[in-house]
Amino acid sequence: MADTPQVGTPVHELDTPILLLDLNAFERNIGRMAAFFAGKSTVDLRPHAKSHKCPQIARRQIESGAVGITCAKVSEAEVMAEAGIEDILVANEVVGPTKVQRLAELATHCHLMVAVDDAANIDELSSACQKRGASLRVLVEIDIGMARCGVQPGPHALALAQRIVDVPNLTFMGLQGYEGHLVGIVDAQERAAKVCAAMGLLQETKTLLEMRGLPVAIVSGGGTGTYDMSSSVPPMNEIQAGSYVFMDTKYIQVRPEFESSLTVLTTVLSRPTPERIIVDAGMKAMTHEFGWPRPIDVPGTSVVGLSEEHGKLEATEPEAVLLKPGDKTCFMPSHCCTTVNLHDDLYVVRDGVLVDVWPIAARGCAQ
Repeated sequence: MADTPQVGTPVHELDTPILLLDLNAFERNIGRMAAFFAGKSTVDLRPHAKSHKCPQIARRQIESGAVGITCAKVSEAEVMAEAGIEDILVANEVVGPTKVQRLAELATHCHLMVAVDDAANIDELSSACQKRGASLRVLVEIDIGMARCGVQPGPHALALAQRIVDVPNLTFMGLQGYEGHLVGIVDAQERAAKVCAAMGLLQETKTLLEMRGLPVAIVSGGGTGTYDMSSSVPPMNEIQAGSYVFMDTKYIQVRPEFESSLTVLTTVLSRPTPERIIVDAGMKAMTHEFGWPRPIDVPGTSVVGLSEEHGKLEATEPEAVLLKPGDKTCFMPSHCCTTVNLHDDLYVVRDGVLVDVWPIAARGCAQ
């Protein structure tokens, strides 16, 4: 295994491919989102850790005012709890004996909350928590248009909420509804109108539950693309935005107020023709489900293909592109969340110099 580079190493001397985190841009992103929520007394930020999978980042988000952290999986939440994060939402359904037992055990170590959309799962969670002597907070997930998990708004949600109230060791806290199908809409007016309609489904359900004597303390959801819109429309009072800390080629079109802080540093391996440049980062270092990564420091080039270990660039004006084997060049990922999950560490740099290495401790936590 290669030795960890020393603090103070210039970026151009780091081995590749690696993930770089520009600390200046990262800190401004953290501060910008924290400032937005500091001015909203009725809405809290609970950032999604699936974007970074890094306890050092989670702690910085909480130190900046976040009420806790959101996770996608039990294993991810276990990593965060072990690192001292005390308030965690698993914004997903947790089913099956193995995972449910792990969730109940985790609930004895931190202030834990989980989403549900099935009555049998509620009974399963209650039974496991009784056996472990654990208490678990629960949100009923509502499908507000994404067509993924969640029950339909209205009576179906009411029945689940009542079931939670009726069983031991679970506490009904409210609702979850994620407008993930809307976060990438580039036109801000269209995005805002559709977010408002989605929030209306949550509001109708909240009103129904409260009319039946079931207080709804939390309505959780939202993403980087909709954080300001969702938090400005009742009833959402907890926002799960996560990608804002890094940004990527997709989100930067939607949210230009945040900066690109995450890049993949690569080395040029070959330039077999003036037009073709090959770097040492392919699909095992950069994902491409939202499009090709973007070269950010070499104008006149674009990515035209990724294989397992190679990235292929094309120079549109070869005579103006001076890259040669051994040179370093950076790419902005097209999807920060899945790219992060390919790496063990974040190499934290400030003003072109390495200042720290943060383990991506929840990398690969998919259970």
